[in-house]
Amino acid sequence: MINENLLKENERIDDLQRNGYRIIQNPSRFCFGMDAVLLSGFAEHAKGDRMLDMGTGTGIIPILLAAKTDIREIIGLEIQEESADMAERSVKLNHLEERIDIITGDIKEAAVIFKPASFDVITCNPPYMIGQHGIKNADMPKTIARHEVLCNFEDVVSAAAKLLKPSGRFYLVHRPFRLAELMVTLHQYKLEPKRMQLVYPYVDKEPNMVLIEACRGGKPRMTVEKPLIVYEKPGMYTREIYDIYGY
Repeated sequence: MINENLLKENERIDDLQRNGYRIIQNPSRFCFGMDAVLLSGFAEHAKGDRMLDMGTGTGIIPILLAAKTDIREIIGLEIQEESADMAERSVKLNHLEERIDIITGDIKEAAVIFKPASFDVITCNPPYMIGQHGIKNADMPKTIARHEVLCNFEDVVSAAAKLLKPSGRFYLVHRPFRLAELMVTLHQYKLEPKRMQLVYPYVDKEPNMVLIEACRGGKPRMTVEKPLIVYEKPGMYTREIYDIYGY
């Protein structure tokens, strides 16, 4: 059994407030944010689905989906060995070995690692920043998580298109300033955008996240859901956010 005494240097165990599940994180490397939580709430599923989370980091999305859903098989793919190791230990910590499998590997090699058209659902919280957008962190793990250093958005979409079954669903969270590029790239790889939701920090501010569902081989028609507002006022989430977090 994994406990605090078996953590590696600078690591901690955080309570996810879901089914008693916990996650191992290292604040000096990278900790999950609200974008991962919102994506786990946005992704739809069926009980028999086989799911892949590309760029899983420390495994937050697979663990949250295991807590929220009855999906039987979730695979997390992560290129950074240290993050994949934390994810594997978190899976064991929560006794989820029969439902979650963590694989160390590159998204750009995903079509070789896995069989084509072998997943019903794919999720991804990809790096958002390109070029000089944002401030590159001197700590490489954080830079890799936030910036397109090891893969770009087209790499992610190309892998998803190859790995999804016909009519399979691809869920992602990204930044609105790249929305035009996201839609064009998804359409180019025959992942038709079907559902979109913009996320606003406050009702009177610009959106800072966008959630998208795309369908492999789907027909052109997209539903835009009502805006998701994060805060009623500083320090207080809206009811919708509390529901997603499970509070």
